[in-house]
Amino acid sequence: MLNYQIHTVESAPEKSKPLLELFTHTVGFVPNLAGAVANSPVLANSLFGLFKNVHGGSFTEAEVQVLLLTNAVTNSSSWPVAFHTALGLKQGIDPADIQAIRERQLPKQKRYAALSGLAKKLIEKRGQLTDDDVTTFLEAGFEKEHLLEVVAVVAASTITNYAGKITNPPLDAFLQEHAWRG
Repeated sequence: MLNYQIHTVESAPEKSKPLLELFTHTVGFVPNLAGAVANSPVLANSLFGLFKNVHGGSFTEAEVQVLLLTNAVTNSSSWPVAFHTALGLKQGIDPADIQAIRERQLPKQKRYAALSGLAKKLIEKRGQLTDDDVTTFLEAGFEKEHLLEVVAVVAASTITNYAGKITNPPLDAFLQEHAWRG
């Protein structure tokens, strides 16, 4: 297995620093996965743009965390599962809904279930949604434009999920209680 340096803002390549500064501003520190992504300025800047757009879109932060957690579980990416579990709980998502997603089930909350189900199907079916998939999503109160926004969230999480698998960063101390193996 390859080892990747876990960068700080100070040690990162100059062109990777904006991503790490964004994390420092947003969550108060540089998570290990972001520090590992910083080894590639191209990847760091790709994630930077998507991260800003996804978290500035029309979904609530809790809905974004439902999507990101679902994507991490669907891609069997352990570090992001732990991270989005912690962030989802911080956003007030019912712990039972978080646990359902971690167990590859749908949450009970209707909107979360629609988001989680759609994201899982997008990944598993490689974007080949059926009319029933779309109808189920829309009947939960979403608009057709939201389908495209979910694609953006899936794209952002694919970067972190794949990068997490490749770089295999250690879990940050605060994530230990949310460790997950898929």
